[in-house]
Amino acid sequence: MPSPVSADGHGVPHASFTTWLGTYWWATTGTQVGDNTTLRLDLDNEPQPDDYLRVLPDYGGQSGDSGGYIEGAPELIAEVSSSSVSYDLHDKMNAYRRNGVREYVVWRVWDREIDWFVLREGRYERLMPDAGGVYKSEVFPGLWLDAQALIAEDLARVRQVLQDGLATAEHTEFVSRIENAKKEHSS
Repeated sequence: MPSPVSADGHGVPHASFTTWLGTYWWATTGTQVGDNTTLRLDLDNEPQPDDYLRVLPDYGGQSGDSGGYIEGAPELIAEVSSSSVSYDLHDKMNAYRRNGVREYVVWRVWDREIDWFVLREGRYERLMPDAGGVYKSEVFPGLWLDAQALIAEDLARVRQVLQDGLATAEHTEFVSRIENAKKEHSS
């Protein structure tokens, strides 16, 4: 039997993360969200993150597909961390960094904090929210998150902030860019 998982410590936060990322996926052609999927990063690392968001290979994404598994690093990984904070922010984070996961989001449930890291020149740096407290993905234009609203389970606010991001010209340009990559890949 797997380790027990509580609703407050993991189940509900995980569902919230998945819903947020899934909403972006539904609005963004050429992307994909996965939940608890084994990733084949390298010979020594096959993690099963809570969630991932990636650009599909045919649309210019950095990961591939192999026998029903994801091969290589998706662009973004999200983890819900309650009892696994030290592992998620050290060993796992280092494996993701070494393998080129471009953004790593960790919800430290008991600390009531969300950390968002961006890979820059081989190192993770913290992404800071804007003046309104909103995180804005550098890899996925329009993927916006009001972390405090998510932590407080103010899902209407989380949805509205994400919708605002999806309505930006940057998101429209991103979708156009990856659709063009798909066309080039197909020809």
